[in-house]
Amino acid sequence: MTVNPQDNGSTPTPEELREQVEGTREKLGQTVEALAAKADVKAQAQEKAAQVRSQVQDKAAQALHLAQDRTPEPVREKAAQAKEQIAQAAAAVADKFQEKAPDPVLEKAYQAAESTRGNRGLLITGVAALAVLVLVRRKRRGR
Repeated sequence: MTVNPQDNGSTPTPEELREQVEGTREKLGQTVEALAAKADVKAQAQEKAAQVRSQVQDKAAQALHLAQDRTPEPVREKAAQAKEQIAQAAAAVADKFQEKAPDPVLEKAYQAAESTRGNRGLLITGVAALAVLVLVRRKRRGR
């Protein structure tokens, strides 16, 4: 550590030395924090994953809106009808499954359903976009 001489050429006082030491400690602490942040790979990966997830959700929402804007009204009506039929069929299958499935299988199915409920918005967006694309392709083939 270098000592800065005073204007009059005398040696620093103990108070001045303490201030210099405190300033050096503060700079060292900031440097250590910056290095620790750079070395925290897990936090960086989580931050990047959150950014990518957000970008994917934004693009999926944009694609859905674009598909909805370009889809004619009759196709949207058919998609809504198909959605209703699928929901009814799924409910019927679920009822039959609950009646006939053994308890361990029911428990696993319940756990899987709970985990997908957390991502319901993304799942619904994906299914809706897929349904719209399928209906648009069918309509184009019919021409």
